[in-house]
Amino acid sequence: MKVLITGFDPFGGETVNPAYEAVKLLPEVICGAEIIKLEIPTVYTKSGAAVEKAIKEHQPDVVLCIGQAGGRSSIQIEKVAINLAEARIKDNEGNQPMDVALHEDGENAYFTNLPCKAVVNELRKNNIPAHISYTAGTFVCNDVMYHLLYLISKKYNKVRGGFIHVPYALEQVIDKPAGTPAMSLETIAKGLELAIKAIIENDEDISIHMGTIM
Repeated sequence: MKVLITGFDPFGGETVNPAYEAVKLLPEVICGAEIIKLEIPTVYTKSGAAVEKAIKEHQPDVVLCIGQAGGRSSIQIEKVAINLAEARIKDNEGNQPMDVALHEDGENAYFTNLPCKAVVNELRKNNIPAHISYTAGTFVCNDVMYHLLYLISKKYNKVRGGFIHVPYALEQVIDKPAGTPAMSLETIAKGLELAIKAIIENDEDISIHMGTIM
């Protein structure tokens, strides 16, 4: 089995991105699966193209994209990606789309085929804060997740894929307002390792109540 795991380069004035920094800390093999690591650009369209190129090259069984979500306090596996680009800030090449569809022939939204509840359960069992998220935003994180799920729907229906958001790394919040959530890179990496373990071990999701009331 092969797992392709990606992380973005720094964006928004940050000098590091905990997504790829944590990916780099992962072992080369998890539960017998080969781990293929890839840094992708925080740029609309180009991030998805980089993932598609890697899928063609490596033929992975699972594709897991990782992104920074500054302000979130837990590791969050995304349930759904929407067909919308709406950028509050510019990406790393100055693009700032507004109210634009990502794929004209795509569905309004695609749901991940990863076992979200099993992932959250695995992390919580190991004392790592984790939740399911029902919005990947409208920036490049949603862009790459939507493109991945679009590809799975149209071309690679045997691939399982999805997206995980991680908090700021501790070193990123030194000069940020008091109370800004953060997590150590080591904890983030351990969470990602456990997430991959849960994905490998669960072809189907577990049956347990989760979700949000807001």
